[in-house]
Amino acid sequence: MAKRFLVTGGAGFIGSAVVRRLIRETPHQVLVVDALTYAGNLDSLAPVSRDARYAFERGDISDSERMRAIIERFAPDVVMHLAAESHVDRSIEGPGAFVQTNVVGTVALLQESLRYWRSLDADRRDSFRFHHISTDEVFGSLGEEGFFHESYPYQPNSPYSASKAASDHFVRAWHHTYGLPTIITNCSNNYGPYHFPEKLIPLMILNALEGKPLPVYGRGDNVRDWLYVEDHAEALILVAEKGQVGESYNVGGWNERRNIDVVKAICALVDELAPDPSIGRRESLITYVPDRPGHDLRYAIDASKIKRDLGWTPAENFESGLRKTVAWYLDNRSWWEGVRSGVYRGERLGMIV
Repeated sequence: MAKRFLVTGGAGFIGSAVVRRLIRETPHQVLVVDALTYAGNLDSLAPVSRDARYAFERGDISDSERMRAIIERFAPDVVMHLAAESHVDRSIEGPGAFVQTNVVGTVALLQESLRYWRSLDADRRDSFRFHHISTDEVFGSLGEEGFFHESYPYQPNSPYSASKAASDHFVRAWHHTYGLPTIITNCSNNYGPYHFPEKLIPLMILNALEGKPLPVYGRGDNVRDWLYVEDHAEALILVAEKGQVGESYNVGGWNERRNIDVVKAICALVDELAPDPSIGRRESLITYVPDRPGHDLRYAIDASKIKRDLGWTPAENFESGLRKTVAWYLDNRSWWEGVRSGVYRGERLGMIV
């Protein structure tokens, strides 16, 4: 049955992947609400922007009156909450924006969703869902062994992860205190098409293409679990449709890699797909730079619950997903050149403590 999805942050990296998939592969109607801050990009929604089931509203989730009007007018069955400040380095330089959006904004959205949910008839109340999308960074840092599971204790170590941990707790509180039917997902590091190039993988791809230095923090020994964004989008829609109210689900790719190995793999792919004799081997561009403050050593997600309960597993392994990602950036130069010419040009962030 067709539902009405309100997707906050739908012009962002993960949000736009969800919206494109909702329009492409489901009968649902979608309203994107996005403030269009620096990482929000309507070009990422261009493939679906002409579909009759898609609509866009510019709005800030912290603006309660605006969100109330949007929610009442659209009458969603599902609120998928992806709007967030999401870059650790930026949170080190300016934590206040992360508190405002990720904490204050989430509470405002919860309150307006609760107000709306209470106004529904019994059947629609039973089917309504508030789906909050979060991160594995709320759990802190792992040692060389072990995995984050859904009941792993929270121990955020950056302003970004602290703000997301707080938002997770508020979502849980609105379920247990007020009965709002909420679900939480915590994901590992995403990568793929339309990724804003302040993050590791797109930044390395673009710098490698342009023959610029490839800055690697410390010695590149930090380990992350990598999840192809299209796999994540599939998981999020599945959770929104079939997940159990009050539960949380970890979404991971089972693809642990050291940062230095990720960068070297990117170098090899760019050399293969876009050779440039004037640049030479891209691996020679790797430059080790001082580590960022509080850099967590290792993240790794145990995604067995979502596999067991909902039947989801990622379709891409790291090698196949990374090849698709590099190829996309080669084929979509106009998208990233537009970003490069605007607010972000690849400069180092997060050095102010």
